[in-house]
Amino acid sequence: MRIGFGYDLHRLVKGRKLIIGGIELKSDLGLLGHSDADVLLHAICDALLGAAGLGDIGEHFPDTDLKYKNISSLKLLEETNRIIIAQGFEIENVDCIIFAQAIKITPYKTAMKEKICSVLGLGTVLNIKAKTMEETGPIGNHEAIAASCAVLLKKKS
Repeated sequence: MRIGFGYDLHRLVKGRKLIIGGIELKSDLGLLGHSDADVLLHAICDALLGAAGLGDIGEHFPDTDLKYKNISSLKLLEETNRIIIAQGFEIENVDCIIFAQAIKITPYKTAMKEKICSVLGLGTVLNIKAKTMEETGPIGNHEAIAASCAVLLKKKS
């Protein structure tokens, strides 16, 4: 068994869609980034790559490469999944937290879970939690949204 941890944070700005967990959320603000800036999928990718001992999302999908400009992070997650499968791993469990004050996440969690599970070919081994920052720091002040993820991988028999 291998454990990985991922974390991502992006600033909220006007003029961008808010995409989290592969789902577009209704908001006047979106996350700033080279790709679609999906903090949840980026945290999951980092956790998967870390558990497999394969570096991080920036090494595999650098923000200096124009082919990743505005790319859907669902595509990054698909490729990350292919990478870990090719290394002989399968996902045992995924546990995530989205940290957001600017928008309520709970109404979107089921759709996020369904989207991510379909990309990763998972059943019920994915959990998503939502937390506020009690109006403190950049997340609590509606300046950013973050996500963290823990993943358990096992070698295929």
